[in-house]
Amino acid sequence: MVNNTLKDKVAIVTGSAQGIGRKIAEELALRGAKVALSDINEKVVQVAREIGREEEVMYVVADVSNEDHVEKMVSNVLERWGHIDILVNNAGIYPYKSLKEMTEADWDKVIDINLKGMFNCVKGVLPDMHEHGGSIINISSIAGTTVGYAQLAHYSASKAGMSGFTRSAAVELAEDGIRVNAIAPGAVETPTVKETMDEETRQATIASIPLKRLGKPEDIANLVAFLASEESSYITGQLIVIDGGMTIQ
Repeated sequence: MVNNTLKDKVAIVTGSAQGIGRKIAEELALRGAKVALSDINEKVVQVAREIGREEEVMYVVADVSNEDHVEKMVSNVLERWGHIDILVNNAGIYPYKSLKEMTEADWDKVIDINLKGMFNCVKGVLPDMHEHGGSIINISSIAGTTVGYAQLAHYSASKAGMSGFTRSAAVELAEDGIRVNAIAPGAVETPTVKETMDEETRQATIASIPLKRLGKPEDIANLVAFLASEESSYITGQLIVIDGGMTIQ
């Protein structure tokens, strides 16, 4: 059965060359949206070709921490399809670094991509969304909620900031018909995680999750698709944790 809940909608998904971002782009396209994939990694070009037809999918190689790149990205999408209905801020990095070793440059790079990048993209789409409303979905992390992880202070700070931004933006933009929500994934089995997580750590992580499995990229993508659709028209300003119950214990 074809699900057309996003038919005629236009979406931008940042950080969509792989992992969760790619699966989000695939799911939005599957549900009828026209999707612009954005990533600093030029692999996004091939991914866009694999996801859908040229009429329905486009790509933009962009660094979200660079305001000029974001402005060009938004301009390209508007020139192609005329409007933007959905923005998914998924671009992010999480390099491990202890506080003792972390430099100002290390800190700035994470904040610039994860937090300023989100801000740049929201600012970029606002002039268009102001005219007709829209849905903004920020991909946060449980690291920005009530749990702490060693060597990820910069990442955790960026994700906590994203959650605060989401609430404030939701209040401010509601009058324009723009909903803003955030998703906080737990442990998700992306290709990168599969490559870097040894089996002992994998099994220990699974044991700590009440549902006894790692998350899948499609778990996140399905929630994004719901928040992007009119089915969630009364939901805004929320941080939805999707972690198999890891943080409720």
